[in-house]
Amino acid sequence: MKLFSAFTLIVLFSLPMNSRALTLREGLKTVVDGGRDVTIARSYEDAARSTVSLARSPWLPTLDVYARETWLQYEPAAKLPFSIPGAPSSIPQSQDQFLTYGVKATQILYDFGKTSSSIGAARFGLRSREIETSRTRNLSALEFITTYLDLLEADKLLQVANEEVLRYEAHKKDTESRYKAGVVTKNEVLQVDVTLADSRQRALIAQNSRSLKASKINSLIMKPLSDPVQPEEIKQSPAAGIRLEDAWAAAETGNEDLRDLDAQIAAKEEQVRMVRAEYLPTFYVTGGYEYSENKYTVHEDSWSVIAGVTMNLASGGASSSRLQIAKSEARSLKLTREKTLDAVRLQAQAAYLDVQSSLQRIDVTKTAVDQAQENLRLQRLRYREGVGTATDVLDAVTLLSTAESNSWKALYGLKRAEASLLYSMGRDLATTYRN
Repeated sequence: MKLFSAFTLIVLFSLPMNSRALTLREGLKTVVDGGRDVTIARSYEDAARSTVSLARSPWLPTLDVYARETWLQYEPAAKLPFSIPGAPSSIPQSQDQFLTYGVKATQILYDFGKTSSSIGAARFGLRSREIETSRTRNLSALEFITTYLDLLEADKLLQVANEEVLRYEAHKKDTESRYKAGVVTKNEVLQVDVTLADSRQRALIAQNSRSLKASKINSLIMKPLSDPVQPEEIKQSPAAGIRLEDAWAAAETGNEDLRDLDAQIAAKEEQVRMVRAEYLPTFYVTGGYEYSENKYTVHEDSWSVIAGVTMNLASGGASSSRLQIAKSEARSLKLTREKTLDAVRLQAQAAYLDVQSSLQRIDVTKTAVDQAQENLRLQRLRYREGVGTATDVLDAVTLLSTAESNSWKALYGLKRAEASLLYSMGRDLATTYRN
């Protein structure tokens, strides 16, 4: 026992007791503003924003500059339809080596909504990515809140384990005193020693569990895994007073999975319109300036303006295939939304019922702790008076530890259920828990 107590003191004094506590607000700010998952989601969002600019490009003119040098084997010439004695039979038309350069601009005038539908699809795609970033932020916040609560629970369970060790040590002193007085046998002392050793092992396991949860917190806030973490207790109960009907209504309008699907459906419908526009003509105008080195022409340079129309009459079935693919994907997304809506409602209902059951468990376990404490007090008193047995005291200590552990698990189970309920409703967890 002395060896264990000395070891315990060394461990306690080696801990950074004066390190500043990590608040939930600080951790959430780090996770949702600069967490790894959020940063990745924002990168995809930036890519989607560039896609909108790409889709808008056909509305702007294209400008091409070109230059080329030409070498011909023969100098181009045209035969005369008649011959004149002593005159050449052909007229040169161009040099066999000449330089050409110019600039050309092309502008689409009207394409029956093909470009506007492409832009609309890109914008809804961007909206989907923005919702995905928001969902990633909220999911990261939920993960951090849950892990933070896990660490708080691990602290309390470690406290229970250490208190259990102290209770067994106190009982061992009583047993040794009674053994020296010749009241009990050596067997009772050995029984207490075995139980105490087992309790110490559980305390070490609880300490290791606490250390792992602290390392996970450090991983989420991008700090060294071995840094000390001292969480502060969460006092607020942001889900208090929420009814199941309110949870369902909020989930149907605010759940980010449903909002994301709405944006994907809208983007796919725009894509259907874009593919249909491929069957219609495109009107355009192009113009530019070109210089071609030719000593045989009157004007070596010229300006030009051309108005035209293009229409795809056949594409080997590519357009019709793309149209059927887009329609099928849109139909699939709509069915997926219906399925997701039911899943969201079930998720909200499960979280709500978990909150209600956790509230009941807290009341039950609180009463159980009070009863277990009184039972331990009576069993110790009976043992000291020679009425009870050592087994009765050991069982009472175990019963109290179990009741205390269940009480803390019920409390933090409630807080985790509240966070899950708010997430299923589409609430911004970072904002909710920061206030």
